[in-house]
Amino acid sequence: MIKKTALTVAALASVFSLSTLTGQARAADFEDYARVTNVSPQVEQINVPRQDCRTEYENTTRYPTREPERSAGGAIIGGIAGGLLGSQVGGGNGKIAAAAVGALTGAIVGDRVDNNNNGNNYNNQAVTESRPVRICRNIDNWETRTTGYAVTYEYHNRSYTSIMPYDPGSRLKLHVSLTPRP
Repeated sequence: MIKKTALTVAALASVFSLSTLTGQARAADFEDYARVTNVSPQVEQINVPRQDCRTEYENTTRYPTREPERSAGGAIIGGIAGGLLGSQVGGGNGKIAAAAVGALTGAIVGDRVDNNNNGNNYNNQAVTESRPVRICRNIDNWETRTTGYAVTYEYHNRSYTSIMPYDPGSRLKLHVSLTPRP
């Protein structure tokens, strides 16, 4: 029984010493406040180009054209007239051949006479048109951006400087961790 009690006491003593060591390690970490003595914004210039666009008007001159309208009337009348004239020449089968050649020749001549001036009657005066043209160009656009703050603070009569992402104000909350030197 004495052995068992001595063993229990030894176990309790080791647990107590471990908890004491753990408590000491945690007691060295704490939060405190420091007085801020200076805050300087850290800035940089960044080029963010932008587009500058405007509309200008471009004048163009053109000559209107149109597709000539063709008619078949001249070819029909010329073919009939040529066929009649051709049938008056020769005799027998030659009369038929002459009528066919006359009809073909008359159709070609009638078509050219009828459709020769279709494109020339149109008024070919120049027409000036104005159309919008969009012109864009890139322009440098420099912006000043704050990238952080150089914060100088005092803690236990010593001065420290750190770069921070925000301005902490007049007091800075610190996490203090103490460790013994070997």
